[in-house]
Amino acid sequence: MTARDEVPIVSTGSASGRAGLVTSPHTLASAAGRDVLQQGGNAIEAAIAIAAMLCVTMPHFTGLGGDGFWLVADGTSDAAAPLAISGIGQAARHLPPALCRGDVIPVRGPASTLTTAATVAAWEAAYRVSREQWGGTFTWAALLAPAIAAAEDGFPTGRSQDFWYTYRAEEMRDASTWHGFAPTFLPDGRAPAVGERFRQPALASTLRRLADGGPREFYEGELAARLADGLQSAGSPLTREDLASTRVHVSPALTMPYGDGVLATLPPPTQGVTTLQIMGIVARLGLKDCAHGSATYYHRLVEAVKQAFLDRDRYVADPAFVDVPLTTMLSDEHLRAAASRIDDHRALEWPQRFREGDTVYFAATDAAGRAVSVLQTIYFDWGSGVMAGDTGVLWHNRGAAFRPSGSTHPNALMPGKRPFHTLNPGMYLKHGLARLLYGTQGADGQPQTLSALLTRLIDYGMTPQEALSHPRFLLGRTFSDSRDNLKLESDAGESVFKALTDLGHLLAPLPRHSPLAGQAGVIAIADDGLATGAHDPRSDGAAMAA
Repeated sequence: MTARDEVPIVSTGSASGRAGLVTSPHTLASAAGRDVLQQGGNAIEAAIAIAAMLCVTMPHFTGLGGDGFWLVADGTSDAAAPLAISGIGQAARHLPPALCRGDVIPVRGPASTLTTAATVAAWEAAYRVSREQWGGTFTWAALLAPAIAAAEDGFPTGRSQDFWYTYRAEEMRDASTWHGFAPTFLPDGRAPAVGERFRQPALASTLRRLADGGPREFYEGELAARLADGLQSAGSPLTREDLASTRVHVSPALTMPYGDGVLATLPPPTQGVTTLQIMGIVARLGLKDCAHGSATYYHRLVEAVKQAFLDRDRYVADPAFVDVPLTTMLSDEHLRAAASRIDDHRALEWPQRFREGDTVYFAATDAAGRAVSVLQTIYFDWGSGVMAGDTGVLWHNRGAAFRPSGSTHPNALMPGKRPFHTLNPGMYLKHGLARLLYGTQGADGQPQTLSALLTRLIDYGMTPQEALSHPRFLLGRTFSDSRDNLKLESDAGESVFKALTDLGHLLAPLPRHSPLAGQAGVIAIADDGLATGAHDPRSDGAAMAA
């Protein structure tokens, strides 16, 4: 049993409709997005309302002090690719001397708050598309209003939040690391119980300021000054100038043909290319000769993951600082060579480094067929543990994803550089139109979970609920199991476990529907406009139709 396996599971089933649909890991967030659609809003406007609400209701996984990644499709067939909005904060211009010397980067505390936060900047870029290209009519303030109310009035503490309170309880006692954390998240010296109303008045005030002043208030206004001053007083190297220089990268999505359509994802420094590589290798191995859920099915996916991870850890970093050979990595020759190295009768040994991280996935589509697929994160659960002064904003620790300064690795820490990100929301398009929206929580597990979901949705023709419900795997370490083994949900069956063990996989069982296997969401859009969506039975999220 691992930490995440113990989180209670609530399955909310699926939803469908032609007037628009949303999916997210929290029912209040899904409801906020659905309400926007019902009031005539578009998919971007619904997604911003969801995004803001999740920053309130899931503070252990996302927040204003983190990063965000958007894929946006306009519902027409003449676009070459969806729009990719990469909201990644950059490293401070002036790094601490110890880190410049190559010291190991702390994973918690003020010294881990090395990068600015680009979640709000990503909302700003998406909102601009809504207003300028989609005819959006919702005001910025109206989209933040539900989140402001939830922060001010409170909401019932969820089981996921309660679990992560309990799991980190001992660490949270260290006030020097968890700087300023207790007054907001441990009111009266304790964590709120499940169902107990949890209020965040400081965050409500910050959101209200953001609603009134616009998104740049977070980076250039009086709020930005308070954020920077609060971080610096805690010991962060981030300055007002660092916040002011935060900008998102907007570009066409990274794409690759698969089956009868095209897979789209975020470009580096995310591992979106890794998901594409896995699917490209699987396509060249083929699945027509193996039954879904068989040992051969899992073996081929896992071995494809290994080949793609080797490339990922060799190449993927900020392309503004290093050359990332995307053309080569996605070439037919390269993918065929990777597929040829996979032995159907033997597993490749796997002693590779595992990356942790937690995040939230949500998606929205509207009556016009426009679609949005999003991931937001504060990296580890509870991020850095550091509050940005009196703003109610918990800052992320994504800077800990860098390799030490001076390293020859492409992801080595440098001033102004964006760190490697595991986040990679996706879309599957046919004739230029979005037909699948998908993504998952889970760091290294993200491309692994996506490979299972995509093969089930595309190759085996499953519905979102079916694809999300079947057993999943995770290659790598977890909280209570430091071995680099292959974890597989137990409902895969004893015969599959035996066959995979015979192939040389070091197996460890997970309970059925373990949250460790990712908490994903999927929306499928049919040619006639009917959208069907679901959120993972491993989470307590929900899909809702307008």
